Amino acid sequence: MNATPNPNHIKTALPGPKALAMIARDAEVISPSYPRDYPFVMSHGRGTEVWDVDGNRFLDFMAGIAVCATGHAHPQVVKAVQDAAAKFLHISSDYWHEEMVGLGERLAAVAPMQTIAGEPAMSFICQSGTEAVEGALKLARYVTGRPRFIGFLGGFHGRTFGSLSFTSSKYTQQKGFSPTLAGVTHVPYPNPYRPLFAGDDQGAAVLDYIRMLFQRSVPPSEVAAILIEPMQGEGGYLTPPDGFLAGLRALCDEHGILLIFDEVQSGIGRTGRMFACEHWGVAPDILTSAKGLGSGLPIGAVIAKKSIMSQWKRGAHGNTYGGNPVTCAAANATLDLVRGGLMDNAASVGDHFIARLRELQRDYPCIGEVRGKGLWIGMELVENDGKKTPATALCDAVVTRAYHNGLLLLSCGTSTVRFMPPLSVTTAEVDEAIALLRTSLDQALAGA
Repeated sequence: MNATPNPNHIKTALPGPKALAMIARDAEVISPSYPRDYPFVMSHGRGTEVWDVDGNRFLDFMAGIAVCATGHAHPQVVKAVQDAAAKFLHISSDYWHEEMVGLGERLAAVAPMQTIAGEPAMSFICQSGTEAVEGALKLARYVTGRPRFIGFLGGFHGRTFGSLSFTSSKYTQQKGFSPTLAGVTHVPYPNPYRPLFAGDDQGAAVLDYIRMLFQRSVPPSEVAAILIEPMQGEGGYLTPPDGFLAGLRALCDEHGILLIFDEVQSGIGRTGRMFACEHWGVAPDILTSAKGLGSGLPIGAVIAKKSIMSQWKRGAHGNTYGGNPVTCAAANATLDLVRGGLMDNAASVGDHFIARLRELQRDYPCIGEVRGKGLWIGMELVENDGKKTPATALCDAVVTRAYHNGLLLLSCGTSTVRFMPPLSVTTAEVDEAIALLRTSLDQALAGA
């Protein structure tokens, strides 16, 4: 079952000469702020496979940070983009067209407000995840008239000022930009593997912590919304304890607080459901989507209960490029593909992937935990000290060695390797990735 890594896939030293030349050109004209982890310079891709400019072939198990939901250059998405581009490239969101209306109808049909709670939904279409979060925050303030918010430590919601106020997965994201939006209080995200509170139920403990804040420092009558990733991404690919999201929903309802789910990374079939919150049967009032929604084209959406979004008056919120016909065409094709089989593939191949990683865990004590759902999977690495000390350097080394072996990965949290391949990935590709990962672990542990 263990595939042997094919050395013929990597033809040059990495990075190769063409890649080095492009990196040098980039350094002269592109901002150095981009957090690039290794020197991969892409030429083209197909499905889960990508090639760099020197002809080296890689398996892409990071999918542009969970963006390429349907794989690279899926022919149905490419055709939809080409057809839309041949008609018109832009008309602005002040007007109407079929692709935008069709996307609104598709999102309303799959929105958890509808599928879980039976409530109609409306969408505001934008260009990115951070813009979707900004829109969600504005909507919450607009309809509640309240100034405060609650976010979660470890969360990532974007880098514009409103969303940055909630982002707390790394201090470097906030360093140099204070003050951000006032009135945001952060609370711990429940993590059973690394409990912060006494007791077995970390979800209940976090809910009690919020109740304590409501009694002592944060008047609940002033809280517009609680913003949370149902499954936390950059903070470590964490899965919440059962009952936590339902308890958060009840707490919000008790105090008239809106519940916002940030599903920018976890949505659009990635966890084997259209949205991660469906695993626990909990619907938010507002949901943000982006990343996988457009299969690589820049698009985001604020999806809210119709009873909430319909309160926005003309001109209360808007943008120029929202509902762009080309990106909406990509999103429509993406949703058709995800609903037409890729979401089910994510669930079944994800089960296989998690099982293979747990086989690997038995051979490597440095793998502290394997967690996730569907093709949202985290492998947390720890030191061999019996204390679950995060193995940060080892994690970085594994990601780097994987690149040199032909496997593209990213990390998150303090020492978690995350796996987020296209939803079209096959079990054969997973098995190839496992073999490459085993080699990369051996090399990292040996200090190679």
